[in-house]
Amino acid sequence: MSPQQKKIGLIAVLVFALAGLLFFRSSRVTPPADTPTVAVNVTATSTWTPARIPETIPIADDPLKDSILAAGDYLVRQQLTNGELSYQVDFVTGERSFSPSHIRLISGTGALFTVCRVSGDLKYCSAADLALDHYLDLLVTDPAHFKGTCLYTEGTCQLGGAAMTVDAIYKRWQATGELILHERNLLETAIDLGYFIVSMRKPEGGFYHSYDPHFGGTVDDDFFVSYFPGQSLFALAQLYEMTGNDFWLKQAHEVNDFMITQPVTEDHWHSYGLGLLARLDSLTKADQAYGEQIADTIILGEVRSLDLKNTSMSTATKIESLASLAQALYLSNAGHERLDPEIRTFITFVQARQLPHNNCGWTINEEITEKFGGGIFSNCEATTIRIDGLQNWINGVTAYLEYRSMIKVQK
Repeated sequence: MSPQQKKIGLIAVLVFALAGLLFFRSSRVTPPADTPTVAVNVTATSTWTPARIPETIPIADDPLKDSILAAGDYLVRQQLTNGELSYQVDFVTGERSFSPSHIRLISGTGALFTVCRVSGDLKYCSAADLALDHYLDLLVTDPAHFKGTCLYTEGTCQLGGAAMTVDAIYKRWQATGELILHERNLLETAIDLGYFIVSMRKPEGGFYHSYDPHFGGTVDDDFFVSYFPGQSLFALAQLYEMTGNDFWLKQAHEVNDFMITQPVTEDHWHSYGLGLLARLDSLTKADQAYGEQIADTIILGEVRSLDLKNTSMSTATKIESLASLAQALYLSNAGHERLDPEIRTFITFVQARQLPHNNCGWTINEEITEKFGGGIFSNCEATTIRIDGLQNWINGVTAYLEYRSMIKVQK
């Protein structure tokens, strides 16, 4: 080989060596950085799916299941083709009222998913999917001005709107095991709603209850809804169950730790939160004592609560509260048996107002039954059926039947 050929060969070797080095450098996978702990100011959306599948409490056959299904049939029958649920209707005059707040309607959507789970009939899930898809169009995301995603209603983003949207997604997951709706990843949506809830926490404890997202955004420190913190606690615990991420459990416990320092009320959403924390983790003695106080407050007011002038909606919340507390106390190996007869009393009171039944001496004809059967009217002075009362009834009776299944398994 001539010197010139050797020189050309050496150059070729150097060129190939350099090309190989560049190839391996460009194709090398960079080790991922350590995943940071989720903080309140995180705005990026998680795209992973939960490692858990829903673990629901089986419900044995019971005549009360028929009442739950009848309420679900009413909701489906009254639903519009675009997914809109009926907020309120007078079953005598046919006059309808419409809620300016979609929080109640998305709560009703969650209840419809519960009917699907209890019945095992996907027609209720299909109707609930139609409603959920409709109401999710109200979600607003604006990373430049606020954290996460909120539900825009009544001109603001209210704390309860985010919480109840998480609740609806959670109940869909319980019923179907699925977190995809068309092109939407509902887990990502729920997590972003959770970030909004966390961002509304006050440093000293509690929450801001409303946020104005317009032009830069600001919280309204004067706006207050008594049950929004309980709804938020419940949503944070639901996020923990869906994701398995301890961040949400820590947030839920911190919220609850503050709530049990506040005056006791008949807060059924706080009761739901205590019940879920007991199932997913554990309650402290202070948590249990506070739950007992909620139950005692409801029971002490029973005579007043069972006045015929009282609404079915407010009475149904007492079923929700006591049934959730019964679950919480049972799971905590604490006294729960005394709550069962009290729950039954409230159930009898509300069920007497589920059409075609009534405790007002009315004759309900076939036409009314065909249109409004399964609906729960307010009281003998108000012939209105409102979605609040239906979702309170569906969720409360379901919680009670779950409790009955728990203690039956024990026996």
